[in-house]
Amino acid sequence: MRELGYEVTLMKDGIGDIYELAAFVVRDGKIVMQSLAKSLPKEGGRTDKATHRRMPMLAIMSSINARSVLALTAGILLLTAAGNAQTSHDTKPDAIRTFRVHIPEKEIADLRRRIAATRWPDKETVTDRSQGVQLEKLQALVRYWGTDYDWRKAEAKLNSLPQFVTTIDGLDIYFIHVRSRPNTLALIMTHGWPGSIFELIKTIGPLTDPTAYGGRAEDAFDLVIPSIPGFGFSGKPTGTGWDVDHIARAWAELMKRLGYTRYVAQGGDWGSPISSAMARQAPKGLLGIHVNLPATVPPEVAAVLAGGGPAPAGLSEKERVAFDAVDTFYKKYRAYSVMMATRPQTIGYALMDSPAGLAAWMYDYNNVEPERLLTKDEMLDDITLYWLTNSATSAARLYWENGARGPIVAAAQKTAEISLPVAITVFPGEIYPAPETWARRAYRNLIYFHEVDKGGHFAAWEQPELFAAELRAAFKSLR
Repeated sequence: MRELGYEVTLMKDGIGDIYELAAFVVRDGKIVMQSLAKSLPKEGGRTDKATHRRMPMLAIMSSINARSVLALTAGILLLTAAGNAQTSHDTKPDAIRTFRVHIPEKEIADLRRRIAATRWPDKETVTDRSQGVQLEKLQALVRYWGTDYDWRKAEAKLNSLPQFVTTIDGLDIYFIHVRSRPNTLALIMTHGWPGSIFELIKTIGPLTDPTAYGGRAEDAFDLVIPSIPGFGFSGKPTGTGWDVDHIARAWAELMKRLGYTRYVAQGGDWGSPISSAMARQAPKGLLGIHVNLPATVPPEVAAVLAGGGPAPAGLSEKERVAFDAVDTFYKKYRAYSVMMATRPQTIGYALMDSPAGLAAWMYDYNNVEPERLLTKDEMLDDITLYWLTNSATSAARLYWENGARGPIVAAAQKTAEISLPVAITVFPGEIYPAPETWARRAYRNLIYFHEVDKGGHFAAWEQPELFAAELRAAFKSLR
């Protein structure tokens, strides 16, 4: 079923107002928009600092000039004629199309129905988490999901931001793009698994408007937050080859299309190897990267960890802490990674047929880290995005694409080939606390290394202001 809608957007730049008419067609729960008419700003007006606010049509008709009224009216006529169109987006291969999220109510109702019909297993036979997610904990979360959780709040959160789609190498890439002040350094940030764009959006305010959070105006960034192929509203690859190197090239192309000639990149979890691949490839305009899950584990240590042996002799105190953390993670908490790296299709059948199964799979990450560090609504925004976009299987294939190339192993991520500046922040609740000795060995051009006192694997989600402050400090020398 397709629906046609209209929207008028007021963009204020401090000099003149611009009114833009847009159309959107609902397809598969998504709204793709195409601007068809735009009024002109006052003499000398600019749009590079525009902020967006949706307004009812009648509320603005009396305030715009005659030429704008004619343009908007003409746009409405065109929209009406196109009411049965399949899409309303620019067909040029490199076009950037505006985007809005709208999930049909019937899909949300189906989700709730499936949750209510959950067939639960028997209770674990231990009193701790050693067998996985505990039944009572998961039942409470899923019960809340099926009754009190409101996806429309998450949807509104996304739709309050400028969202876009562009096609790169035959695949639609969804991204959020928030501009700050003129001539601002651009930053492309990449999420991971089991995260999504939701894990990064709380940093948008501190990064694009630092003065509102105690920072300086000159510390602002233009922000680009793409969704990894196979995740969320990005397209799902229909063939192989979308590994971190391919994604890195796609991100460079995205920044080129957006007109950025100077930018930096940041990533945690899968965003780290993607950002590292960008640094290896060194596309024109990329100045440096920041990662919060760095690939610092040396080859000889990685070999011992892979074999499950004891810690090698000669490790410093911090290196021994890091070794023990990785050893514990490998032996107890990374079953999800092994499954998705070897049989993503097999696990996908279960994940996309059972909401409770999907919730348990994501909730169990790193010994139930989401429960410890995120609110119920934050967890469910993320899980629901995977469910409603049917992307658990396509997201899992990223592990298969990258095989045995461990994201924290220096040799696997070819860190010796990176000559661009690298910055690292170590958050104490991360999978392992990367020691500075390993970091300086792995990255020959390490320009920033800082250990902070709070935050974990989902650092941007958990501590957005601290995270933003770290990026400002990390990239200060590259502005």
